[in-house]
Amino acid sequence: MTVIVAVVLFFLGGLLLISFFFRERTETFLAYFLHSRQTTGFVLAMTLIATYGSVSTFVSGPGLAWSYGLSWVVFAAPQIITGFLILGVIGYKLSIVSRKIHAITIIDVIRARYDSSFLCAIIGVATLMFFLAMMAGQFTGGARILAYATGYDYIIGLLIFGLTTVGFTTFGGFRAVVITDTICAILMLIGMGFLIHAIVTQGGGMDQIGLTLSSRADIGERFMSLDSGGHLPLGMLLSAWVLVGFATIALPQSAVRCMAFEKPSDMRLAMLLGVIVCGLLMLGMTFVGVLVRAVIPDASAFGQNTDNLIPYFICQKMNPWVAGITLIAPLAATMSTVSSLLISASSTLIKDLIDMNDKFRQESVFLAKIMTFVFGVLSIFLALDPLDVIAWINLFAFGGLEITYLTPLIGGLFWAKPNDKAALASIVTGLVTYLICLGMSVHILGTHAIVPAVFVSCVVYFVVGLFAKTQAREAFFPNVPEDV
Repeated sequence: MTVIVAVVLFFLGGLLLISFFFRERTETFLAYFLHSRQTTGFVLAMTLIATYGSVSTFVSGPGLAWSYGLSWVVFAAPQIITGFLILGVIGYKLSIVSRKIHAITIIDVIRARYDSSFLCAIIGVATLMFFLAMMAGQFTGGARILAYATGYDYIIGLLIFGLTTVGFTTFGGFRAVVITDTICAILMLIGMGFLIHAIVTQGGGMDQIGLTLSSRADIGERFMSLDSGGHLPLGMLLSAWVLVGFATIALPQSAVRCMAFEKPSDMRLAMLLGVIVCGLLMLGMTFVGVLVRAVIPDASAFGQNTDNLIPYFICQKMNPWVAGITLIAPLAATMSTVSSLLISASSTLIKDLIDMNDKFRQESVFLAKIMTFVFGVLSIFLALDPLDVIAWINLFAFGGLEITYLTPLIGGLFWAKPNDKAALASIVTGLVTYLICLGMSVHILGTHAIVPAVFVSCVVYFVVGLFAKTQAREAFFPNVPEDV
C-alpha cells in the first residue's frame, strides 16, 4: 500500500510542477482560455481524447462490461468516431469563424450567429448545470480510486484529488490543461497495457479466458449475446450511436478545441491520431471489463459496486509498483476531463454570463482564475454525497449538453435561415423531452431518452427555422444576404 501511495503522490505532485512550468504567461482571455490558438496537431489529438476519456472509461465502463458482457463493448464502440466527427465536420469552419469574429468560447460563436444575449444566457446557465453534474461525477470517481487504493477516508481522497486538479487548472490555464491532457492520455494507454497484460496472465491466456466465460452457466450465453440476454435492449445499443456517437459533435468542452489549433495540418493530424488512440482506449478498456470476469467472477470481492472492480483488481491482484503505475491511468483520465470541464465552465461563467460585452478581454485574467477555483470547489462540495454508478451521471450530463448545443451550434454553422427563436425553441423542447423521459423512465422502442429528445429538438429547429426571417451573418455565410 505504501508503494502505491508514493507513486500516486509523485504523479499528483508532478502534474502540479508541470502546470507551473507550462502555465499561460500572457494575461489575456484568449491566452488563458485558448492558448492563443497555438495548439499543435499531436497535442490537439491527445487533449481531445483525454477530455472525452473520463473516469467512466477506466472505472464505470469496465464495471458495466463486467455485468453486461460483450454487449457493453458494442455500446462503447461509437466513441471511436468522436474525434473524427468533431474535427472533420465542424473543425475547419468553426476555426475560421472564430478567428473572424474573435470568439473565445462556443457561446461567443452562438451569440455572433443569432445576435441574442438572452439565448446565450439560457445556454450558459444550462451548460454550468450540466458541467457541475459531470464534474461532481468525475471528482467522485477520482476520490473513490484514491480512497480504495490508499485506505484513506473518501473525504480525504476527494480533497487530495479535487484540490490538486482545481489547483493546476486554475493556475495554468488552457496551455497547462492541454499539456497535462497529453501526458495523461499517454499514461492512460500505458496503464491500459499493464492492466490487460495482468488480466490475461492471471486468466491463463485468451483461450482459457474464453473457455472460462463460456463455461459459466450463469453468464455464458448472456455474456456473449448482443443484448446481454435481454438485459440491454437493442434500442439502447442503437441509442449509443446518438448519445456517445454522432451527438458528441456538439459537446462544448470538445468543440472549443476546434478554435484552438494553429493550422489546418494540425487538425488533419489530430483527426488521424484521434481515431486510432480513442479506439484503443474506449474499446480496450471496455473489453477489459469482459476479460476480468474470468478472473473475478463474484461481485462480493469488490463490495457489489462495479465501480470498485478495476481499483480492486489493480490494488489486490497486481505487483505494488506496477499497480501504482497502472492506477495513475484512471486518475489521469479523471483529472484530464475535470481540468477541461473546469476551464470551459470558467470561460462560460466569466466570458459568457458576466462579461457579455467584452469589457475585460484585454485585462488581467485574475477574475477568471478566481471563477475557475470557485467552480472547482463547488463541484468538490457536490461530490461529498455521491451517487452509486458514475457512468449514469456522465451520460445524463452528456445528453443535456448535446441537446443544448446541437441545433444552435451545428445548425447555426451550416444553415443560414434559422434565427434565435428557432434555436431557443429547439433547446427548450429538447431539454423538456429529455428530462420527462428520464424522470418517468420512458423508453420509446427501448431507446435512451436522448433519442426522442434530439429528434424533437431537431424537428422544432427545422420547422421554426423554415418560417423564420433569415438571420445569416457574413462571417458564417459570406454569400447570403443578412436579415431577409
